[in-house]
Amino acid sequence: MTARRTLTLVMLGLALGLAACGRKAPLDSPYEAALDARKEAERNDQPVPPAPEKPVEDRPFILDGLL
Repeated sequence: MTARRTLTLVMLGLALGLAACGRKAPLDSPYEAALDARKEAERNDQPVPPAPEKPVEDRPFILDGLL
């Protein structure tokens, strides 16, 4: 029983450790991602995607207070 408990704790520790891995930076909005894609296409002499539309002003949502 002790070996099983130890294995479970090790697996849990590994799962939590891997879950914490990732990119620690602000998320890219779709608009910013489209701008980056255009810049990269221009650098690589590839067809340039269409220009993205400016995002509409962010309006507050009723449930924003919960976040």
